[in-house]
Amino acid sequence: MTISPTVMQWMLDSDPALRWQVERDLADEPEAVWQATRARVATEGMGAELLAHQGPDGQWAGGAYFPADFDWHGPEAAEGAGQPWTATTWSLNTLREFGLDADVLDGTAEKLAVNARWEYDDLPYWGGEVDACINGFTLANGAWLGADVTAIATWFAEHALPDGGWNCEWVDGSTRSSFHSTLNSLKGILDWEIRTGDRRLRDVRHAAEEYLLSRRMLYRASTGEHVGPWVEYFGYPFRHVYTALNALDYVRRASLHDDVAPDERAADAVAIVRAAQRPDGTWLQQRHYPGRVWFELDVPVGEPSPWLTFHALRVLRWWEESRAA
Repeated sequence: MTISPTVMQWMLDSDPALRWQVERDLADEPEAVWQATRARVATEGMGAELLAHQGPDGQWAGGAYFPADFDWHGPEAAEGAGQPWTATTWSLNTLREFGLDADVLDGTAEKLAVNARWEYDDLPYWGGEVDACINGFTLANGAWLGADVTAIATWFAEHALPDGGWNCEWVDGSTRSSFHSTLNSLKGILDWEIRTGDRRLRDVRHAAEEYLLSRRMLYRASTGEHVGPWVEYFGYPFRHVYTALNALDYVRRASLHDDVAPDERAADAVAIVRAAQRPDGTWLQQRHYPGRVWFELDVPVGEPSPWLTFHALRVLRWWEESRAA
């Protein structure tokens, strides 16, 4: 697909955390070029700033999923206030997605094993907890940092629901999978599989992918109705929210890892992404996920987003080139 030189340069004139990915996946620069840019994530821009917030105990904001000073009965805990994004898990997610070399965080896995406990039942950090999304994040982060997270891998195999996916509300009796929970679980499982080479969850992963694809990634199995308006409104960072773009970003990576062609059942989701492109070739930041942050990672709502534009163009390039092959 064709990307205008103006849009390409606009994405390249960005933080190293984004620039290296544009160089690799859209500009087709030699590995030596994008690897040099990737190394700058640790010392420049947003990566360096986020690293500066890590505490001597290995944590961020003193907590596993919530900051240590989070008031469970105050305004920040009120409905609609949003999830704080400053604690350890969210900070690790961001640095991993930025492409930070795990060696920069040498010793962090060990510090978290000693110092970090989940807010749920005070469980040890690398053992995971009962929430599928949290376990997906932790599986990926553990594989990245070299922690032993095989117990979480086993948990996913044991807690897949009959329809193939997961639901973070299974502890409250839910027996049907959730689009959000299933995607977050899949992302963690795939990252773990790629980093470790362990294939024990491959069949489980494929069954969960089928859960989404059988619904064409957008529709309820029971009624065929659109699953919700949130699918069509893109925001970066993706956080834990299911959108057509977030889901396609996963499907692309899984397709490349498994060396299979794009599944035609993703076509409606691709159409949503394509329709959101503006005449100038960019995608807008359409939503903001409220909650405490260390700093903003992208532009305000209503402005062209280099991150969303990159992810959308990468998905569309994969889709078009794979189908033409």
